Amino acid sequence: MLDLLDVNNNSNTLDLIILLTIISLAPSILIMLTCFTRIIIAFSLLRNAMGIQTTPPNQVMIGLALFLTLFIMSPVLEEMNEVAYVPYKNGEYTSIEAVKEASVPLKKWMLKNTSNDTMAFFIELSGEEYPAATDAEFTEAIPFKLVAPAFILSEIKIGFQIGFLLFIPFLVIDMVVSSVLMSLGMMMMPPSTVAMPFKILMFVLVDGWQLLAGSLVSGFNL
Repeated sequence: MLDLLDVNNNSNTLDLIILLTIISLAPSILIMLTCFTRIIIAFSLLRNAMGIQTTPPNQVMIGLALFLTLFIMSPVLEEMNEVAYVPYKNGEYTSIEAVKEASVPLKKWMLKNTSNDTMAFFIELSGEEYPAATDAEFTEAIPFKLVAPAFILSEIKIGFQIGFLLFIPFLVIDMVVSSVLMSLGMMMMPPSTVAMPFKILMFVLVDGWQLLAGSLVSGFNL
């Protein structure tokens, strides 16, 4: 029977609770506090722009987005491992201290990839005063509760901006195909059916997947 008054036992129990909480929140952390949001929005809007709703399948798109996320976030994950997990494993930090230390490099990376306007918007909503974004104390002074929503909103905004740019060439193809069909008197034939092969051909010829992946990776500040 567990001794509830045993300090060591209570500490181990608390560590276990914190670990289970982190594991349960891991999917949300992966989706919201990394570059996954921007990538999956761009992929989804690309698929809509091409007019192919089920290809590539969701599993493929999510898998590619996850691997790109790991590739982009690898320097941050390595730093988190060095400053938090290794000391925790060696008994230098408690679980709470390790989580606090691990959040520091993540917060720095999030701030680098958050627009100043969005960050200023949430600072204004909080009603509190913080150092200017150009000050060295800004990163330490700004709380994570403001950085997280600002980063998420910024990622969604950039994802939709990328999607808008992706729509333009495919929209041009749709307009050209529609004009040709109307001039030929083939009004009963759906333009989307005729335009789809040309969209796929154009995307393959310009190596679209590689271009998009490269643009997404290079778009983040490490």
